[in-house]
Amino acid sequence: MSQTYFNETSAYTSRKKKNHIPLCVIRSDKLESWLKKQSKALQTAAAQNGFAKEEALLLPHQDKDGQIKAIYVRLGKEISLYDMASVASRLHADFSKDFIQSTTFEIQDLKGKDLELAHIGWGLACYEYAAQKSSPKSFPSLVWAKDCDKKAVSSMVESINALRDLVNAPANILGPEELEGAARTLAAAHEAKIKAIKGAELIKKNFPLIHTVGMASPREPRLIEITHGNTKHPKLTLVGKGVVFDTGGLDLKPSQYMRLMKKDMGGAAHVLALAKLIMDAKLPVRLKVLIPAVENAVGGDAFRPGDIIKSRKGLFIENTNTDAEGRLILADALCYACEDDPELVIDYATLTGSARAGLGPDIPAFFCNNEDIHETIRKTAQEQEDPIWPMPLYQPYRKHIDKSVGDMINSTGIPGDGIYSALFLETFIKSGVEWMHLDVFSWESTGKAGRPVGAADTGLRSIFAYLQQRFG
Repeated sequence: MSQTYFNETSAYTSRKKKNHIPLCVIRSDKLESWLKKQSKALQTAAAQNGFAKEEALLLPHQDKDGQIKAIYVRLGKEISLYDMASVASRLHADFSKDFIQSTTFEIQDLKGKDLELAHIGWGLACYEYAAQKSSPKSFPSLVWAKDCDKKAVSSMVESINALRDLVNAPANILGPEELEGAARTLAAAHEAKIKAIKGAELIKKNFPLIHTVGMASPREPRLIEITHGNTKHPKLTLVGKGVVFDTGGLDLKPSQYMRLMKKDMGGAAHVLALAKLIMDAKLPVRLKVLIPAVENAVGGDAFRPGDIIKSRKGLFIENTNTDAEGRLILADALCYACEDDPELVIDYATLTGSARAGLGPDIPAFFCNNEDIHETIRKTAQEQEDPIWPMPLYQPYRKHIDKSVGDMINSTGIPGDGIYSALFLETFIKSGVEWMHLDVFSWESTGKAGRPVGAADTGLRSIFAYLQQRFG
């Protein structure tokens, strides 16, 4: 089975169907005055379905024959990203498939940033991972509002959906080779250069940690590299953990923890999505994307607890846990990322259970070697409804990873692994290079409008907004 990625979204259309229904937005602060102007029948209907009390509720307006002519949408005073996601989800749930397929909708009474957020929210709700389904869902179709920024909306929705597709794809569908294929699709669409170092070539080119982690799998490990943009522009490098499936290696995971390990390449999916946003927006940067892509398998060639491996940087790493493989492959990639002195390096990785225990699934742990950026990122994340939480690179904790018969260990086995892993990665960042690390979960377990159960973006929109502010 094969699968495509970075597809155009079908959530929007430019053509109205014969059955076309406007979605009339009523903000909570205007609701009372609006209701006074409506018919008694509409006031009664609003009272009966809770329209006057709850946000993101729908109130159909029908003609004398029962045909819906408009749908009133109650929203808060401030428009949230997921408000219109709730509307799209309600329409999908409340109306028949035939009605949805024969109808188009259009947002009224919003403009500017609110209109853009509403369109993005709609697009995020109209997603399903259906590559291996025989009967995909039918989602409501939204006609582009006249003043909406189609390019910005499409770029955001398509980037997030590509991230979702990559993470949702099962490991038998998405291996290192297929992840490289997705990267090549993205590169080709933007006329970017791409290359990959594979298998034994990793040893020849001095990427020993990437090779060591992936060598037990019959699917060759590789380092994928995309470059794009003017060489005179500031250098920005993105690094994404690409473990397409993580058994834990010889330190085998229990089955309940292995079940979702197709998502262990969530860091790679995030940097590919972020790269698309950057290239679509034509940010003036010299962009490089690095993805060490491996499968952490069990076999006769698997690396062992206690093995010592020399890294690209020349440091000897004592492997204390084969299930702490992500930081190993990132170490070689980050070392390589710094060799051409970029202005900024950003890495994303599904790295530690410690970050999830402390912050839950929705909030990435954020580490940065420039303290001045922490508050900026926190505020930007709040504005974007995409939370990120700054964490400390607490240097006294280095003693826990420096305790080794080599130069350092990859896993301490004591509480605090989110910080220890960040300190481990910082070791491979060249002095003077600014670096950000996001420890992301990449998964939504409960499901809600605009965030279905399955793959999830976390810390993507916030970092993109920061980069727009910095380089735009």
